[in-house]
Amino acid sequence: MEISVETVAQAYLEMLRNRGIKYIFGNSGTDFAPIIDGLAKFIVEKKNTPRPITVTHENVAVNMAMGYAMITGEPQVVMTHVIVGAANAACALMNAYRLEIPMLFSAGRTPVTEAGLQGSRNRPIHWGQESFDQGGLLREFTKWDYELRHPIQLETVVDRALELTMAEPQGPVYLILPREILSQKIESIDIHPWRKPKGPILTYPDPSLIDEAIRWLHEASNPLIIASRIGKNPASVNSLVSFAEAAAAPVLTPNSPYMNFPTNHPHYLGTELRGFLEEADLIIIADSDVPWLPHVQQPAQGAKIIHVSRDPSYQSYPIRGFPIDLAIVGDPGITFKLAAEIILASSISNSAKFNSRREKIKEKHLEQRTKRKATAEGLRSNKPIHPLWVAYCLNQIQDENTILLNEYTLDVSQMDFIQPQSYFSLSPAGGLGWSIGAALGVKLAMPDKTCIVALGDGAYIFNVPTACHFVSQKYDLPLLIIIINNGTWGASKRTVLEQFPDGWAATANEFPFCDLTPSPKYEAVVSAFDGYGESVEEPSELLSALGRAIEIVRTEKRTVVLNVICAGPGAPRG
Repeated sequence: MEISVETVAQAYLEMLRNRGIKYIFGNSGTDFAPIIDGLAKFIVEKKNTPRPITVTHENVAVNMAMGYAMITGEPQVVMTHVIVGAANAACALMNAYRLEIPMLFSAGRTPVTEAGLQGSRNRPIHWGQESFDQGGLLREFTKWDYELRHPIQLETVVDRALELTMAEPQGPVYLILPREILSQKIESIDIHPWRKPKGPILTYPDPSLIDEAIRWLHEASNPLIIASRIGKNPASVNSLVSFAEAAAAPVLTPNSPYMNFPTNHPHYLGTELRGFLEEADLIIIADSDVPWLPHVQQPAQGAKIIHVSRDPSYQSYPIRGFPIDLAIVGDPGITFKLAAEIILASSISNSAKFNSRREKIKEKHLEQRTKRKATAEGLRSNKPIHPLWVAYCLNQIQDENTILLNEYTLDVSQMDFIQPQSYFSLSPAGGLGWSIGAALGVKLAMPDKTCIVALGDGAYIFNVPTACHFVSQKYDLPLLIIIINNGTWGASKRTVLEQFPDGWAATANEFPFCDLTPSPKYEAVVSAFDGYGESVEEPSELLSALGRAIEIVRTEKRTVVLNVICAGPGAPRG
């Protein structure tokens, strides 16, 4: 299909349009001139895709693309301003890489030529911004990087980028776009039919390894399933449920960035491994990069360990020493579906041994839920507000139309997540500043859902809130943002208390680099963007404040920030 164009930039946009890209999340600079002109041509011609989304900080742009991709599974396109814009986006790209998010990340390149071409250098910064190896800045946290060198290779380059970002394990790729190339005049582009896989290429496990795993399961007395990432594919959640039921095994979900298993299911036993890991004689690790913390606890000596993952060794991690007795390489959802079918077709699933295990798991599940509620109820009068009380109250106002994004701070032991894609959390890379931008992407993908963000006061600062609130207002993407404000870098303070419980900091109650007081009126920031803000200090008022907030988000379509004044790490429970 031949399409008339005037520049390579227009040809690039036509390629993205033809390959199904709906949005470009961007923060522009001097390298964007041919892209901006090409998008203006699209607007005049009433070509609705790719639609430009103006995001006023690169970190937010990548996070927004992440949120959209987490919901849809579709690769997203981000463009930033040369190497400085790429540097601003680096933290978010690290998060995307570790969460295996498909994304075509692009940046302009400082013009190569000093004169003589359309797009040659015309600003003093064009000398200072150039690097010897622009791709090297992000190479460790992208699957592939390349610089477009000639118009004739445009189709091959774009298709290669989209193919690799979707190949398993998925992850961001990096395309560098020189301004002279984008500005170069051409008359047309010949776009061929897409002949690459449009979705992820699912890998199937070795059947003999599944058979061996089932034999081990039959022999085991106390099997345990640890799941962290299987919920990346929503369909895989049902596969894990079927397997857990058939195998008569409990499921725990520590360190989970996704909803992996319904929390109200009788086989769900929470996020805390203590008391379970040590007693298990068979541990099935369902797509988990860090199933437990070796410094804190270890499995029982002699326990057999099975890893089920597309990459059980997590080869992109520099060091990772978890034992593997059996590695089943393949799509986890497919693996567990096949294993469940085999078990159910045999007699072992209805054996007395398996039925006894199911009863014990169910009893433990009910015991946990009763204890969980009693713990939260015991904190209803604590002031400052205890973070557990925040989670308990939030759990009462969420419903099947809410999606929660948690940036560390919320204690999910008090929360129920029943449907796939109802919960997302921060990448294992741990780059703060993720949640609000990601929620904007989720809301863009699912406009009928209510998106709730829970984060700490320090994380709120990292999210570049003015950029997030700008995007929220500009594109009608209202959110409920709950700041669990403890006036400190909680993770840092908690680590000091854990490592040095009787040290100088704990004894003197002095924690340099941790204190975030005096605490500003965070709730006031959103008012500049036609949002609603409120501070909550009384635990008895929290539930009603959450109710008001949800109502404003849903009926008035405005972003709400609740600044909840909470107790910090080490706060007593009752």
